[in-house]
Amino acid sequence: PPPPQAPSAPTTLPPSRSPTTSAKLAALHARLILHPKFPVQTLARALIHPSADANPHFNNRSLTALGTTLVKYYATEWLLCTYPRLPSEVLGAAVSAYVGEKALAAMGREWGVESASEARADVDAGLLQFKRLPAGAEVGERSGYKAWQERGEKRIEGVPEEEAMASFVASVFAGVYLHEGVSATKQFFRQHVLSRRLDVDKLFNFVQPTRELSRLCSREGFEAPVARHISETGRKSIAPVFVVGVYSGLEKIGEGHGGSMEEARIRAAVNALKGWYLYSPATQVDLPSKTDDDPRASFRPAMIDVGEVIV
Repeated sequence: PPPPQAPSAPTTLPPSRSPTTSAKLAALHARLILHPKFPVQTLARALIHPSADANPHFNNRSLTALGTTLVKYYATEWLLCTYPRLPSEVLGAAVSAYVGEKALAAMGREWGVESASEARADVDAGLLQFKRLPAGAEVGERSGYKAWQERGEKRIEGVPEEEAMASFVASVFAGVYLHEGVSATKQFFRQHVLSRRLDVDKLFNFVQPTRELSRLCSREGFEAPVARHISETGRKSIAPVFVVGVYSGLEKIGEGHGGSMEEARIRAAVNALKGWYLYSPATQVDLPSKTDDDPRASFRPAMIDVGEVIV
């Protein structure tokens, strides 16, 4: 007799998870203003983390991988075209601030997504399902390795809520891309990511600003920077304020104030460096993803800088 055939994997959600009968799921779909072409079945799948259901036909693992790639791509290209001189470390920090795990998890909470207390088959399809970490479990990551990997211990089953929530948000972006197309995905990204304010200037951390500024001026062929005292007040008081400007030739390239001349000079150098690295074109350039919709569309390339100064 022929060998028994292995049962094929199911391709639909169990009846107990029916997304069409979930009021929470319908409300979330409407709250996100998703197009009718985006089915509630995909939204329900986005809410199921692999820790809750290992079946790839039911969980959001593949959607998360696609969505994470999309949001990082759109964030990176926007930052590079808007601030073409950003140092690589600042660029990475800005991308993380826009679409990192913490940022995506916060976005999911703002969308009003609630988590199920326990991942079970009879849980409402509109709740985020994942296996929670046991009490007292250590959560941490360094250089891409979890804490249990560093110690050579057995993997702890379960994930933090933040990780599960971020996977859901990334999966929603993937769903928009698959069901609505590239244009809708970019519009969804602008509405939910780029609409958030990010102070990129606060991401800088200069170790030797005066030396870096000197190297920058030398590389660009500018005159060597010179710090000049502009004004002061209360020199002999308990709270003096000094204002120092940094000049390259006759042009003032930075200004700073502080409680001492040295502090004001360093702040002036920092402001001069920020003015250089945060340069943005006067007119908005075309993003590379513009040609995703129409490869024959006119495209104006962005500026490519020579890179940051290495001190």
